[in-house]
Amino acid sequence: MRVVSLIASATEIVCALGGESSLVGRSHECDYPLSIQSLPVCTAPKFDVSGSSADIDRRVKEALRDSLSVYHVDEARLRDLAPDVIVTQAQCDVCAVSLKDVERAVGGWLESRPRVVSLAPNALADIWEDIRAVASALEVTPRGEQLIDELRRRMAAVEERARARPHRPTVACIEWMEPLMAAGNWMPELVGMAGGINLFGEAGKHAPWMTWEQLRAADPEVIVLMPCGWDIERTRQDLPALTGRAGWHELSAARLGRVYLTDGNQYFNRPGPRLAQSLEILAAALHPEAFSVSAGLERIV
Repeated sequence: MRVVSLIASATEIVCALGGESSLVGRSHECDYPLSIQSLPVCTAPKFDVSGSSADIDRRVKEALRDSLSVYHVDEARLRDLAPDVIVTQAQCDVCAVSLKDVERAVGGWLESRPRVVSLAPNALADIWEDIRAVASALEVTPRGEQLIDELRRRMAAVEERARARPHRPTVACIEWMEPLMAAGNWMPELVGMAGGINLFGEAGKHAPWMTWEQLRAADPEVIVLMPCGWDIERTRQDLPALTGRAGWHELSAARLGRVYLTDGNQYFNRPGPRLAQSLEILAAALHPEAFSVSAGLERIV
């Protein structure tokens, strides 16, 4: 079987299911595990991904205004790879190559068309269904159920420990800094499991825009920064967009020293096997007296 994965989380799912040897192509964002980085790249963004969060937001909106997609799919390379299965997603047209992109790319193929598996991870339960869908396409359904059970047990252990903590802090998870966007989809569920009270975003719904005034009014005890597609170092570079705002130092999270940088790209933004690790990172931010992690979290001093 020949598989092309056009979304980073799906690549991780394929590998966690034991299917890495079947992968013959990937997206430009697929970078884990490291061993897959030698695979041919089949996609590219149509906009410049450098610059500030405000710059990127403007370019994405311009790309969406001028085109049906913000990503290019290399149809010739995809055809040459002759995949039996292509894994993509229908959850967000901005975050990754979408089902529509793939359908346009393979629509003109006259020969045998590949099976297209489209993932739609709006909430935590959907992620388990996506793992089942990939496992079915790879013909390893039992391994899919085993993986889901392993992840759910690991996450349940964190939830049980967090439930025993005497205080549940209020939390704002920030997915973009300029303009401000709160984390949605599965993140409100993870906040609850990690022992916090989520202030913005609703489980199963897309990340909502928010205003600085709303953040100040909510005055969270903990702020966790997890910009979509950015690691800790890249997030740190754009911090002044948030910390430079009038009234930042008056926020409870800033006064208490409970503002955290996370690697949103590798963890929280990827609805795949490492969401269990994401939950552990979040629990360490909310309850540092009870949880600790070795990577993926940095407190702003």
